[in-house]
Amino acid sequence: MSKLTLGAHPFLLGFDQLERLVERTAKSSSEGYPPYNIEQTSERSYRITLAVAGFSEADLAITVEDRQLVVRGRQTDTEERVYLHRGIATRQFQRSFVLAEGMEIGEAVIENGLLHIDLNRQVPETVVQTIRIKRSGK
Repeated sequence: MSKLTLGAHPFLLGFDQLERLVERTAKSSSEGYPPYNIEQTSERSYRITLAVAGFSEADLAITVEDRQLVVRGRQTDTEERVYLHRGIATRQFQRSFVLAEGMEIGEAVIENGLLHIDLNRQVPETVVQTIRIKRSGK
């Protein structure tokens, strides 16, 4: 008996990329820094909040690449300092979120060490298409 994968199910036509999307999501969720929250702010809007204490706007970059929201942070210690104890390390991170079709990025705001990214889901238009049936020439 062969194993039927989700993307190969006969009733799910055109969903062959779904498995790759699930695999990509599983890989990106293994990272632990920075911590984040995802909240639903209305029926069709969401907010991702990342704890980015110590990062400035210039240290952060937000991009959307192939339906994937990517937040990158890079801190640099440019000054020559002599530390007696160094418990706060400069670090970098990359946090990814896979976006569903129709999700749009609203605004991004940094406030009190928290980066808020607002997302909105657009309501798709209902399209009804009538397919004309041709008579075979046989």
